[in-house]
Amino acid sequence: MKKENNISRRTFLKNSAFAGALGTVGVSSPILLSSCGRNSGSKLKPLKEPGAYYIPDLTDAAPDGKELKAGVIGCGGRGSGAAFDFLNAGNGLTITALADTFQDRLDSLADSLKKDKGIDIPKDKRFVGLDAYKHLIDSDVDVVILTAPPFFRPEHFRYATEKGKHSFLEKPIFVDAVGYRTVMAAAKQAAAKNLCVITGTQRHHQRSYVESYKKIMEGAIGEITGGNVYWNQDRLWYRTREAGWSDAEWMIRDWVNWKWLSGDHIIEQHVHNIDVFTWFSGLKPLSAVGFGSRQRRVTGDQYDSFSVDFVMENGIHLHSMCRQINGCAGNVSEFIQGTRGSWSTHGETVIKDLAGNVVWKYDGKAEADAYKQTNAYVLEHVNLVAHIRSNRPIEQASQLAVSNMAGLMGRESAYTGAKITWEQMTASPLDYTPADLNLGAMNMKPFTVPVPGAND
Repeated sequence: MKKENNISRRTFLKNSAFAGALGTVGVSSPILLSSCGRNSGSKLKPLKEPGAYYIPDLTDAAPDGKELKAGVIGCGGRGSGAAFDFLNAGNGLTITALADTFQDRLDSLADSLKKDKGIDIPKDKRFVGLDAYKHLIDSDVDVVILTAPPFFRPEHFRYATEKGKHSFLEKPIFVDAVGYRTVMAAAKQAAAKNLCVITGTQRHHQRSYVESYKKIMEGAIGEITGGNVYWNQDRLWYRTREAGWSDAEWMIRDWVNWKWLSGDHIIEQHVHNIDVFTWFSGLKPLSAVGFGSRQRRVTGDQYDSFSVDFVMENGIHLHSMCRQINGCAGNVSEFIQGTRGSWSTHGETVIKDLAGNVVWKYDGKAEADAYKQTNAYVLEHVNLVAHIRSNRPIEQASQLAVSNMAGLMGRESAYTGAKITWEQMTASPLDYTPADLNLGAMNMKPFTVPVPGAND
């Protein structure tokens, strides 16, 4: 795929001068990368040849073109953020419809859009309820921004694709095996319809990761032999039940703590780190054996921590670790080992040789000097709009499905104590849909914390 960069003469000269001063390595974009150590100039054996892998055009803004009208499904924190990320991605972009389960969240985003962007969403384009997504997708929108709780993503994506809409899918994109198959079928249909589908794994649009990926594909660490990925942090937010809230309303407002809605945090959050390894290695997991536990969570029915050993397609291992407990050691990073060296994002993004010497380091300050837009959340939408306006279909859902399924495999292994295989889980009848899903009273007995192993 031909890559085009719109770089001003001033920016080019600034980047060239900086590169000359620091001895940066040659790249096809003006990102400035430090190269140091004795191995930086030696002959590398590429893992993939240039052109055999996808690199997004991470320009400051999408190219101008026809006006695009978007609708947002799920108007909470992430949906509100994604709405403004879309609007900040270029010119000629607007939002014309909103949908949410609850009126107050919808109205909150509508108020923000009017206050900050001068966009007034008409009352007849504000759709409320569990079926609000259909009304929005059926309205006159070109793009749908799917940011409702993850449980709903497969059906929303399926319907949007059926109706011929371009989609932005926030991660994760399913919470169970039935959702996986729904997403994969919709992804195939989207490709057949030449639609554009971009997912919310923002590291794919974060320049430090993209440039790292290119270096690894060029052979900078040699053949990949294994890795470790982490998302260990304090407890996330939660909502205590308020008077007047039905069972479903409480769970949906508190969705990040319920496994049927979020998929548990190994999927909802840690998918980012797992995805980096599956993306860089090009491998899917064959099996997973995991441990998990719950000690501190205040609401919901999911775990506080997971530790999973994945065996990948070629036999190498990936260790995955995630935890959400206050007062514990934190670490959100990735580490990949190769035959020639290693790559890590812990503290700074670096490549080291086998002796531990830094041979390459990403320069974030140089990126900030070279670009106006460095927010990966906005760059996701820059790339989406660029693909739509240049009539270059793209489909990222099936790629994210690999890392999403890996998280699902690890979760189910921890929940049950069993070894879980790719074939077993992708064919599983596992379906998290509540039998009596509605906005009134529900049977709460099924929502229990999983206990692994057999009863004594």
